[in-house]
Amino acid sequence: MFATNNHRMNAQFIINSLTQVLLLTAGGVGVVVISWNLLRNDFRKYMSAQPAGTVKGEDAGLLQLRLQAYERMIVFVDRLNPSNLFLRLYEQGIPAAGLQAIILNEVRSEYQHNVSQQLYINAASWDVLRKLKDDTIVMVNNAVNGLPEDASGKDLSRKVLEHMAGIAANPYELTIKLIKQDIHQLF
Repeated sequence: MFATNNHRMNAQFIINSLTQVLLLTAGGVGVVVISWNLLRNDFRKYMSAQPAGTVKGEDAGLLQLRLQAYERMIVFVDRLNPSNLFLRLYEQGIPAAGLQAIILNEVRSEYQHNVSQQLYINAASWDVLRKLKDDTIVMVNNAVNGLPEDASGKDLSRKVLEHMAGIAANPYELTIKLIKQDIHQLF
């Protein structure tokens, strides 16, 4: 009798243990199923997300156009910089008036070549670029007006570069810095 009682208690203990294991397993499975149903959309979004800094579809094409426009504007500013203008356009023995005409033609031509880029860049930045172009023309014209009629192109370049050296903040460098800030805002 004692053995059967002990046997019943063991059987009862096993049944209770199995019941508890089954209840806990069913509860765990239930939690997993409910959690999956609640979080599956978020999980799918996470798994299909593109790496940071990438752009989808048409936005990628527009971003590429905008970046190219900003690149062209940096080249434009660099080409407008008087030190580069004179290096590129100066010819030995050219009079100041002749160099002035070549420079003004070059500045206007560069601007016209890049005018369509305003579609893709910040409007305030475009205004700064246009003003920089106008200021470059005024600076060259003022320098020529302050020279004698028989002045050489070398005299003109010296006068403009001396003027640039006297400016506390180089407007060409500041404009490039502004363009770079605009580019960083794209990302």
